Amino acid sequence: MSLVGKEIEPFKAEAYHAGKDEFITVTDEDLKGKWSIVVFYPADFTFVCPTELEDVQNHYETFKELGAEVYSVSTDTHFVHKAWHDHSDAISKLEYIMIGDPSQTISRNFDVLDEELGLAQRGTFLIDPDGVVQAAEINADGIGRDASVLVRKLKAAQYVRENPGEACPAKWEEGSETLAPSLDLVGKI
Repeated sequence: MSLVGKEIEPFKAEAYHAGKDEFITVTDEDLKGKWSIVVFYPADFTFVCPTELEDVQNHYETFKELGAEVYSVSTDTHFVHKAWHDHSDAISKLEYIMIGDPSQTISRNFDVLDEELGLAQRGTFLIDPDGVVQAAEINADGIGRDASVLVRKLKAAQYVRENPGEACPAKWEEGSETLAPSLDLVGKI
């Protein structure tokens, strides 16, 4: 069942705030009141994961300029996140919040938990300021994600929210034409 259009479920977890080099508590309420991007990944000290998280960091300033905060989540603890940050060239660049989910609650809430392995799948969720999921993507373990695609999705979601009755077509970029779905367009695109 898709989470798109549904409000996120309650959670409370410990996290490592890489940009501030401190441990913090994060709840579902922290993801509300602004745009949030939640990036699940299988595990710290792995192979594809650091390439993805570094790519998200490379776009982090853009996400912040667009009013979004980024949260990465794995079933590791916040202590392991700190150790990984201290020992990985790619992860040491991160400035965003790394949530630990050893209870697997958040991974279950977002339906990305591989129950057999006890690890999160590569899930990406775009959450609006009301705490409602606007976009969701889940990739197989061997398929890394591209954060530039996430930037475009965030801009499109923000545009649609600010312009009710309009829709962003495929490959929409900021400033390009949108659609106003209506009876007049049926069969004409």
